[in-house]
Amino acid sequence: MKRILLTAVALIVGCVFMTASAQDHSIRFQNGTLTVTPLQDNAVRIRYIEGETAELPELIYVENDEKVSCKKSSKGEVTTLKLKGLTLTADNGSGRIEVADSKGVKVFSALAHELEASTIQGEATREARLIIDSPADEYIYGLGQFQDGYLNVRGLTRRLTQVNTQISIPFMLSSKGYGLLWNNYGLTDFNPAESSVKMERAQAKGEEVTLNVTSTEGNRRETRRTHDFKATVDIPEDGTYAILLDVGQKMARRHDLSIDGKNVIHLINSWLPPTTSVIVDLKAGKHELTAELERGDSPTIYFRKTDDRTVFRSPVAECVDYTVFTGNADDIIASYRAVSGEVPMLPDWAFGYIHCRERFHSQEELVNTAKRFREEQIPLDLIVQDWQYWGKYGWNAMRFDEEHYPDPAQMVKDLHDMDMKLMISVWSKIDPSSEVGKAAQEKGLFIPETTWIDFFDKDASTFYWNNFRDRLLKPYGIDAWWQDATEPENDDLEGRRIMKGSQPGERYRNVYPLKVTETIYEGLKKDDSERRPMIFTRSGFSGAQRYGAVLWSGDVGNDWQTLRYQVAAGLGFVSTGLPWWTYDAGGFFRPYDQYRNQD
Repeated sequence: MKRILLTAVALIVGCVFMTASAQDHSIRFQNGTLTVTPLQDNAVRIRYIEGETAELPELIYVENDEKVSCKKSSKGEVTTLKLKGLTLTADNGSGRIEVADSKGVKVFSALAHELEASTIQGEATREARLIIDSPADEYIYGLGQFQDGYLNVRGLTRRLTQVNTQISIPFMLSSKGYGLLWNNYGLTDFNPAESSVKMERAQAKGEEVTLNVTSTEGNRRETRRTHDFKATVDIPEDGTYAILLDVGQKMARRHDLSIDGKNVIHLINSWLPPTTSVIVDLKAGKHELTAELERGDSPTIYFRKTDDRTVFRSPVAECVDYTVFTGNADDIIASYRAVSGEVPMLPDWAFGYIHCRERFHSQEELVNTAKRFREEQIPLDLIVQDWQYWGKYGWNAMRFDEEHYPDPAQMVKDLHDMDMKLMISVWSKIDPSSEVGKAAQEKGLFIPETTWIDFFDKDASTFYWNNFRDRLLKPYGIDAWWQDATEPENDDLEGRRIMKGSQPGERYRNVYPLKVTETIYEGLKKDDSERRPMIFTRSGFSGAQRYGAVLWSGDVGNDWQTLRYQVAAGLGFVSTGLPWWTYDAGGFFRPYDQYRNQD
């Protein structure tokens, strides 16, 4: 499948704690303390804290020794910090924070910083909320890659989680001249809707389809049946409403919603995020909602009238923590990368044609395909061996099944002799019955009750890399690495403990892919330093650009609507400051009669 790379246009980053620095400015503010840290001439990190907080490891920002000139002044309840590229004003009386650009034009206004006590897995935490002024003529881009078709996300309700075909990055770029990075590692609700209605099952449609599907357990047959769901919603007043559909499962198979018989959401694919969003105009009064979804779904509709506010809300937080960047898109991206890591150079062949299919089944098939490309004089730089080359040895055993791949080293040499490179799929989950998996199990390196390696645990990430290096990199000289399902798939951090049981997974729910990519990149730089790393990954987070990560939109479908959605998804992704993104041209899931159907 052809993969096309797009380059970035904007930026934003995630949430975390920093050690206090000499540049921190503490200000008494509302019911707590406001700590403002100048990061660049046009960037300030803002943290609103109430009481004692736990210090989390810094995963997004890199060490920054740059001394930023900052003049602080106070008058009554108002404190002003003036930098070369921005001026910040904190008004303790109103609770507002405003940021003006280098010309003195106000570009950003935070209306409220809110913290509410909560618990997660029996541990104390806080729910953090930031409310931002959003004028009617503002356009907002970013938040990552979503399958709802929206590029301008002003007013839209989204739930930021990591899942196949959705990459959540809590950064937004505003047409008003600022970018904002929400510094939180966990689930985040963007413009959360407080009102909701539970949809009830009506009757089975009777439509039953049996499919061959792919999953993290391999290929299998699956029978699916659709059901009708219905609900009534009472809208209090005329207006424009943001609606979020949550199917109530870890993954969805269908996104569908009609209001008063008019369809407003419809997308079908073998893998979809559990939530999707739409903005509609509604009149006051009762409206009938219907949805054709999957048998096991338990859907809820969340809705809110849009207004001139943008809201970030995280249910697991220590404080309200965000960074504001000012300037045009180039200024913002440059500043974001200066504080979260610059982008390393990719190998030049990474920008050529990359050929991939669901998988090659043998060494012979892969090499013969490569030869055919050369015989037909079709340019090809990189060919991909996707999953299941491990065969009888177990899932991601980091070993080729010699029955189908008798000489992997020769396979790589044959490709290199054709001036072609090889990329191979390597997962973050390992079959516990494999040789590598047994060792990981004995050492307690899996996330509990899963077969995903706990990359937050240094012992686990070191173990993973050592096996990766000794079993795949060193013996064969493979050129590029396809880190699949790095979300991790099925949202498997929720409800589980990580870091040897010391932390609830929800606290780090969205940053697992960042740790996976870091492990591979740092390992390659150490043990394969003569070559530029090339890492594909299905998920990511703010800061991933410093590991040279190339991301793609996952296992998408093959229809024209899906293709259109990938354009918006890719632009939304690169608006977060991560430069490399691609998609499965033609879709990952293909019609079974694709080579015979004349349509």
